[in-house]
Amino acid sequence: MLSLFLLPLLMELRGQSIKLEIENRTRQIMYEELQAKLIENQTFVNYTLRQNRVEYKIIWKDSRVAGQMEVCVKVERNAFLPQTEICGLLE
Repeated sequence: MLSLFLLPLLMELRGQSIKLEIENRTRQIMYEELQAKLIENQTFVNYTLRQNRVEYKIIWKDSRVAGQMEVCVKVERNAFLPQTEICGLLE
């Protein structure tokens, strides 16, 4: 009887844990991209990074602020993962 109540709760907690892990990794990739562009002055290239069976799409675009670039790291939604997108300005 107790497992009838705990099993859905545990499944929900696991889903939230996965979502937080992906959000944290997405944010980390965004900051690494910004730092690499500031330090190494690399060109702005869109690409896909695959880690732990998750695809992170790194997308560079012009921001609304004149002369600044913005990087967005995006994870597409699928059966197991929520959609996540985090963006940051290159200043």
